[in-house]
Amino acid sequence: QVQLVESGGGLVQSGGSLRLSCVASGISLEYYDIGWFRQVPGKEREGVSCSRQRDGRTYYADSVKGRFTISRDNAKKTVYLQMDNLKPEDTAVYYCGTGGCAYWEGSYYWTGRFASIGQGTQVTVSS
Repeated sequence: QVQLVESGGGLVQSGGSLRLSCVASGISLEYYDIGWFRQVPGKEREGVSCSRQRDGRTYYADSVKGRFTISRDNAKKTVYLQMDNLKPEDTAVYYCGTGGCAYWEGSYYWTGRFASIGQGTQVTVSS
């Protein structure tokens, strides 16, 4: 049974940093793409980032490009999302999941399709 557990969220001031972790169990992480998305109550999910298992390609939404960095440690079964220069508009519940992106003809892009999703971790950025 696949289980994903996010952690690392919290309250931070604008301009601050947080590092989210997504720990996987029940799977061998090295065979899975992992994606992060965020959601604010009453709004649609917003794709944030993906990590491709096969070649290390990454995807970032334009809204976080240059500020967020996704990385993975397959031995620890953990995917990280380093978030720097946080802004109030980054406030949301952040989720990780297996999938989220797809690769086609040189392009790694967001699909929003996940097989499994964690329970989420709250990130709040104060102005």
